[in-house]
Amino acid sequence: MIDAIKLASNEAPFGPLPSVATEISAGIATVNLYPDHGAAALRAALARVLGVDVESITVGAGSAGLLQQILLAYVSPGDPVAMCWPSFEAYPLFAQLVEAEQVRVPLRDETFDLVALAGAIDERTRVAFVTNPNNPTGTVVGTDEIAELLRSVPRSCVVVLDEAYAEFVTDPRVTDSTELLGDFSNLVITRTFSKAHGLAALRVGYAIGHPEVIGMIDRTLVPFAVNALAQRAARASLAAIDDMRIRVDEVVAERGRITGALRELGWNVPDPQGNFIWLPLRSSATEVGLALERRGIVARVFDDVGVRVTVADPPSNDRFVAALIDAAREARITPHEPAAP
Repeated sequence: MIDAIKLASNEAPFGPLPSVATEISAGIATVNLYPDHGAAALRAALARVLGVDVESITVGAGSAGLLQQILLAYVSPGDPVAMCWPSFEAYPLFAQLVEAEQVRVPLRDETFDLVALAGAIDERTRVAFVTNPNNPTGTVVGTDEIAELLRSVPRSCVVVLDEAYAEFVTDPRVTDSTELLGDFSNLVITRTFSKAHGLAALRVGYAIGHPEVIGMIDRTLVPFAVNALAQRAARASLAAIDDMRIRVDEVVAERGRITGALRELGWNVPDPQGNFIWLPLRSSATEVGLALERRGIVARVFDDVGVRVTVADPPSNDRFVAALIDAAREARITPHEPAAP
């Protein structure tokens, strides 16, 4: 039996920092008590780190939980919700939940086409998603481009800037998006402790926006959605943010190493800015995904679109590259040849 490696969910290749693990352990003695519903201490810590007012911060059960809250707060049945596609798979699920009309705009060169997205938004559109870096393709758009989008859409449309992988971005075109909040009251930024902080199982994320928008989101917060251990862990991880960034740098270095190796082999790899690599294999995606799985590499396959692979520890990454070479040979794919549409 082949020992399988899961590289399908963009999980961190490390657990919580030692100081964070200590804080989690210390909190076990009080799990018989309900947590602070509003997570006031965590909101205050986030406000200090981000340099914003505490009224501009909310927390939720991961950034995915906050995305669902936003749609529940702003969208009624039949209202349009706009996004580029393919992108985060939860968007359509949450849109279906509120019976929204989904407006999908194709990516351009594996990247969000913000001009086309702006053209698809009208006075009826209640929410638009911008995923930066995009999941699954890992590409980014510049902060100036996002500002231009915000200038061109109605203020009645809430623009959600989903930055779940923000800590891994190295592209200089992407700058601090919180600086846009002063000019655009319809912008809300969502981030998470699941990826760079290595706290995926605890489900804690946060949103930054105008106090009125934050108040609307808070109306849909399930009681005690962010548990006490998650709140403690998130605060401790913020206190050790420099150590977190060292580990992120290690992931980014591995990302560059593996991307370089794949490109030397002839693979078309878009510039990755998350903690994963994207192979735009089109019609060969499913076949290659199955071939990788037979070799013990469980990647995320998007049928007829591509394969997304998490950047893990060096041995796992090396095993993935070797498996991909074999999988391509089995599927009779020549990496430098464009995949069929």
